[in-house]
Amino acid sequence: MIVTELGVAEAIDKARALQRAGVDAVCSGRPREGLKLLHRGMSVLDSVDPDDEPARWEWSSARIRLTNSLVALGVETGGEVAAGLAELDEVRSLLDGIGDPKLRAELSGAIDHNYGLMLMAVGRNEEGIAYFDDSIEHKEFVLASAADPVPLLGPFLGTMITRGLAYTRLGDVGRAREDLARAMDIAEKYELRQQAADARRPLGSLELRIGNVPIALRLYEESERIYRALDVEIHPLLRLEQGKALLAAGLAEEAAGHLDDVLMVMHEQTSISRDLADVELFRASAALMSDDLELARSYAASARRRMLRWGCQTCVANATIVGLRADVQEALRTNEIPPTLTSRALRAANGMPMPRLADQAALARMLAVRVELRKGKHKRAAELLARIPRPGRLTSVDYRMLRRLCRAELAIAEGDKTKALAEIRVGLTELDRVRDRMGGIELVSGTALHGRELADLAVKIVLERADAARLFGWTERTRAQSYRYEPVVTGDPELAERVGEVRGLDQAIHQAQHEGHSTAALRAKHSERLREAHRLGWHTGRWGRPRPVARLAEVAGELGERALVSLASSGDDLVAMVVVSGQCELVRLGSAERAAESARMLNVDLDALAPDRLPEPLVRSVLGSARKQAERLDAQLIRPLETLLGDRGLVVVPTGPLFAVPWGVLPALRSRPIVVAPSATAWLGAERSAVSRARKVVLVSGPGLVGTRGELEKLATHYRTAHTLAGPEATVSSVLRALDGAKLAHIAAHGAHEPENALFSRLELADGALFAHEMAGLAQPPSQVVFAACELALNRIRPGDEVLGFASALLASGSRTVIAPLSRVGDEAAAAAMDDYHRGLAGGAGPATALADTVAVDPFRRPFVCLGAG
Repeated sequence: MIVTELGVAEAIDKARALQRAGVDAVCSGRPREGLKLLHRGMSVLDSVDPDDEPARWEWSSARIRLTNSLVALGVETGGEVAAGLAELDEVRSLLDGIGDPKLRAELSGAIDHNYGLMLMAVGRNEEGIAYFDDSIEHKEFVLASAADPVPLLGPFLGTMITRGLAYTRLGDVGRAREDLARAMDIAEKYELRQQAADARRPLGSLELRIGNVPIALRLYEESERIYRALDVEIHPLLRLEQGKALLAAGLAEEAAGHLDDVLMVMHEQTSISRDLADVELFRASAALMSDDLELARSYAASARRRMLRWGCQTCVANATIVGLRADVQEALRTNEIPPTLTSRALRAANGMPMPRLADQAALARMLAVRVELRKGKHKRAAELLARIPRPGRLTSVDYRMLRRLCRAELAIAEGDKTKALAEIRVGLTELDRVRDRMGGIELVSGTALHGRELADLAVKIVLERADAARLFGWTERTRAQSYRYEPVVTGDPELAERVGEVRGLDQAIHQAQHEGHSTAALRAKHSERLREAHRLGWHTGRWGRPRPVARLAEVAGELGERALVSLASSGDDLVAMVVVSGQCELVRLGSAERAAESARMLNVDLDALAPDRLPEPLVRSVLGSARKQAERLDAQLIRPLETLLGDRGLVVVPTGPLFAVPWGVLPALRSRPIVVAPSATAWLGAERSAVSRARKVVLVSGPGLVGTRGELEKLATHYRTAHTLAGPEATVSSVLRALDGAKLAHIAAHGAHEPENALFSRLELADGALFAHEMAGLAQPPSQVVFAACELALNRIRPGDEVLGFASALLASGSRTVIAPLSRVGDEAAAAAMDDYHRGLAGGAGPATALADTVAVDPFRRPFVCLGAG
């Protein structure tokens, strides 16, 4: 080989060049090329034998660097950790032959860093920290003697950040925060922006571990923003951390989308087997939370296989738990218990090293408890549960909820349902503490996912007792908790900027389409900016103190002559709690699934019926189908309640898919004032909120509506001092300024509900979309908002009847009443309906009464509902 012809100095120089090129290739995402270059560098060194001491130092130095890089890359791409540690032990002996103290300290620091990193990879965090301590000591020695420390700060900060991460994994919050904050401060002091971004990710992980999800998401967002500004590729692990934070907040579907993006990138970089296993594990967790049990099992099994190659006991245990949970969940759902399921769970628990994996072992035992209870082995379940330790400060909310669920299920098995409800109550109180720390309505609402099984169990227990008053209390305790929080307005300029970019890209896409140009690049950028804005919304919003859950007596007192119908389901059993004349009665309404299907089919028919000037034969056909579905819902949901309801006005609290029912369409409810609310607590808060003393009325018209000018002219006759915005004047900024502090806002504009991203449901205005996020950010939202636009009363329904959408975001942010359609509405039908509605308001009727009279004129073409208070 040509390398044999090189002299010692030339060989060392060539080896160093190959080592640098190899590291650069790895950092650029070309690990195979990097590995080849590093091996070539080692071959160059092996071809020469230094014959004097200075050359021996240089040769040893180059060999240590090459070995350190090769070992790190080899282990990262699936090599054995034990073998890597052995290689580093072997090469460490070369340090004794290096006479320069500064060079020896520099090389020692590099070896100790990688040694600690590999120990961390197999869960030996305490041992790893000892090596990071030594590494930092060596690097501080080198820095102290450097004329210019800046070029040497990168490795030093890298070790400090990694030690902070190790402390985080051990639960030593104080030391972790000290390391990470110090690293970030040093990086910012010396304007090392990339290192400052690097420190933010593990600091976010620390905040996530102690439950500060919004702060964690903010740190991840800041880190990503710095990387983008530096044009540095965003590491998939940052996306992984964002996904983990969303899982902690209960946003399983959002987390899944994040993690799928990461998996796509990582599968293109097949060498990152350890990181890929991490992502697969959390993707399995997201699938488990979304009840996709087969996908959860598949990803958990794949992650476990990869983790076994690494020898990381903690990682293998976590993957094992997710797989077990999927199996147990399916067994409990189908009531088909595999005979070996308990023994599998206990075998997994008993094989986990203590105390390091105490939480994982406890989770496995809790799964065994649930299986044994379903098999009727109460005594065995109690023995296992007695071994479950109380949660500590850093114990996950998931662990806490599962422990409470086990204790509640055991109490039921032992015949003590009062004790079971007490356990559930304590568990939901713990969940409240988690919710109170969240930011943004999506994170607040998402937390309900963690308490889903507890809430369902409480409803089931109380429903068996047929105690209407107690069931009312429990449903209020477990549903729509995000609407209990007092709104606190905090404008975020960065979120506003991102939303503005989305709006500008909307316009650019329309222009490109008009001119016949390709829109692919614009659409890709639009999607990216929309995702960024969505992520910012997770941590920029804040909520004030929670209001207490409404008591039955309070609700009954506020209702007066009205009645409240609160719907709830347990399994496929649908029930109504009817509060009337100070009493609460329970009425069973049959199949929840049947009612949901009728509601879905009714909405399909109403959408088909919406366009103006449909052919008469088509109208008759669709109208006949819609009437059939409305009569089915009426027969199932309303007629069984007629004796209790009489002709009273109603407050309806739906559940799940029944939020999509346009109640005024049902025959028994024609002309009846009806208010729809997420919960009785939300209704009570809206009803008791002060009616705005402001006199400002705002009338807005968006583009593309038929007869809009005539509609506004009609409405202006009812409100002679109204502030009217139409045509090019109806821009997003002018509309938002006008709406702030208004008593009444009427908005006639095309709109759309965005089911995958509810707070980005939108209204189309002259210069682009006005998003729900922006309406919810008003300092003083209008007391009443009327939407003569499509679908804007629709919501995305999360577990716990947490409803998200354009109208619900306004209600949560302080608007008292929202009038909006639940399905598509024709422009002419909407204009006629709104003229009737505002005439009723001007005549002194309340919103619910005015709307009832309006809808009754043409129910199937006017599917509007009154939300909030009436």
